[in-house]
Amino acid sequence: MPIKIPDSLPAYDTLKAERVKMMRASRAETQDIRPLKIAILNLMPDKIRTETQLLRALGTTPLQLDVTLLRTDSYLGKNTPEEHLLAFYKTFYDVRHEKFDGLIITGAPVEHMDYEDVAYWQELTDIMDWAETNCFGKFFICWGAQAALYHHYDIQKDMKDAKLFGMYKHKVPNIFHPLVNGFDDYFSVPVSRNTGIDETAVAQTKDLEVLAHSEITGTGLIYSQAKRSVYMFNHLEYDADTLRREYERDSTTGVSDTLPHDYFPDNNPDIMPPVTWRAHRTLLFGNWINMIYQGTPFDLDKLFAYIEKNPLEND
Repeated sequence: MPIKIPDSLPAYDTLKAERVKMMRASRAETQDIRPLKIAILNLMPDKIRTETQLLRALGTTPLQLDVTLLRTDSYLGKNTPEEHLLAFYKTFYDVRHEKFDGLIITGAPVEHMDYEDVAYWQELTDIMDWAETNCFGKFFICWGAQAALYHHYDIQKDMKDAKLFGMYKHKVPNIFHPLVNGFDDYFSVPVSRNTGIDETAVAQTKDLEVLAHSEITGTGLIYSQAKRSVYMFNHLEYDADTLRREYERDSTTGVSDTLPHDYFPDNNPDIMPPVTWRAHRTLLFGNWINMIYQGTPFDLDKLFAYIEKNPLEND
């Protein structure tokens, strides 16, 4: 089944050309079906590109999804046209009384800052607390994952001596976990960050299970059964040229001219890299949606009572 998105969302034409299954909102309203409600809190500066990437990942799942795009109210970025935000995005204030089957919180380019110094930190923690009772499953990406671990478990991040940048192989220690069902024993994933997490603290937290780990970049994927939460520190949602654009930006601005690790064919930046992570992206997001579908109640108005009654039985 397709994802339901607004008729005029810019991502529609891109995803249609890629034959991602979608349904215009006007068509979905005529169907007698209960789609899964998925909210995406988009913290990235280029919201249009990020929303397209995530909708592409969600569009490969077999269930009909009703997607709501969210932005922060306490901070309005300058990289996305205001008319786009007003037309397609809601704020937490708009949806605080609603319930969702799933919530995705993206990363943000603020990893050099202390969490409390981020302009929208209080709003973000309010959203994460609200999600505990108003969203069945949660999926945190990159800085969003670090922020969630810090807020809920007081797990600190740590600055790396050099940026972790490129394609890195990760080992899957438990191939039988439903979130990584179908994964190979090893898979490569795009990485782009200057920070990691306190892996000793993660290992000492019984609620957290590491599902992907790299000898070079560290923990890549964690799942919490108690919180029904996914923490992905890397970027399976990236396009083929995302790391290339970051490399060109950093080279132009003088930040760094280091080539992304194991990314360009023959280390030649003039050759467009192939997508080698598409299958695992499809598996990860599909498995997450399936886990939500298997556990979430049909009547979302009863979500809180359902979670209280079945805290660990829905995964």
